[in-house]
Order: sequence, then structure tokens, then C-alpha cells
Amino acid sequence: MAVFQGLRWQKSSYSGGGEGNACVEISHRHPRIAVRDSKAPARAVLTFPAPAFAAFLTSLKAPHQE
Repeated sequence: MAVFQGLRWQKSSYSGGGEGNACVEISHRHPRIAVRDSKAPARAVLTFPAPAFAAFLTSLKAPHQE
């Protein structure tokens, strides 16, 4: 995963209770967003097109509808 070395990772502000280790980290790698598990940063990294990730965040912030 050398391609992801040197990125600046940002931990989610919603990192859960306890020691705050139940969260994800993101990195802006234009034109994509990289996402990894903060508990296992050396494992898999997922990448998403920036517009798709923005739409995902918008949907999370929207009022819940059943």
C-alpha cells in the first residue's frame, strides 16, 4: 500500500465512546477520497470518487426516513 503512504489522515469527529478507536479516517487524494479503519491503518483502504463520497455524507446528515 505504498501508494497511500505520506497522506494526511483525518480521524472522524464521531469516533465513538471509550478510547475513541471505533472510527474511520479519511484522506483527500484528489480526485478521490481514501477511507481506512483507524484500528487497522495498515490494512485495506477504500477509495471513492469525491462527488460520490460527498453525496454519501449528505445522506448521512439528512433526517432519517422510514
